[in-house]
Amino acid sequence: MGGRRQWLGRNEDRAGGPFQILLLLLAITGGHSLEIRADAEVRAFVGEAVTLRCWFKTFFPVTEKLTVDWTYRPLTGGSLEPVFHYQADAYPAKQGTFRDRVSWAGDVARQDASITILNPTTDDNGTFTCAVKNPPDVEHNIPNTVLTVTQRGTTFQLTSAGLLSLLVFLPSAVVVTLLLVRMGKKSGLLKGRKKKASYKKSSIEVPDEFDEQTGCRERLAGWCLQSLETDEEEPY
Repeated sequence: MGGRRQWLGRNEDRAGGPFQILLLLLAITGGHSLEIRADAEVRAFVGEAVTLRCWFKTFFPVTEKLTVDWTYRPLTGGSLEPVFHYQADAYPAKQGTFRDRVSWAGDVARQDASITILNPTTDDNGTFTCAVKNPPDVEHNIPNTVLTVTQRGTTFQLTSAGLLSLLVFLPSAVVVTLLLVRMGKKSGLLKGRKKKASYKKSSIEVPDEFDEQTGCRERLAGWCLQSLETDEEEPY
């Protein structure tokens, strides 16, 4: 009975050994166990910083051996140009198109390998590639991000500060306008009253002139009558 148990134990070890080795091989060379995702298209404006997003998923603990490499190929074609390298620290490109214009925006602890391009221009239009390796997890897909940089048009942008200013100053402007209109109407009424008053005064003065003329006529007529009477009393 004891011999049978020993035999079964040896068979289990033989069965378990190759299986464990197979699992280890699958873990080491298990294909695309490291997955990488990135935005397929990103649009930016000249002079405004833009972030290129890249996320990865690994089944192994992140260590200092993890590396991130960003490369760039112009739309017109050509060879790949190194843009950024990360391994325990950020190493932006010190030469080439993106010299001193790329900064680290990721966090490997959160499986984020994003970068930010400062002061982009239309010459930066092209395809960016994000590659991540976390040994022994090194096999992965290679996603591409197409960057398109354009000039920002002269469009009106209503920010929160602009909206607040509009809500504060617009009612004030309306109130001031109404007050000015009301003051203008009052001044117009006062002018109208003054004109009416002057018109009435002149209408009163006109009869006085007529009275003076009538008086002159009456005095003239009286003087004429006196002259006639004097002529009749003189003897022949």
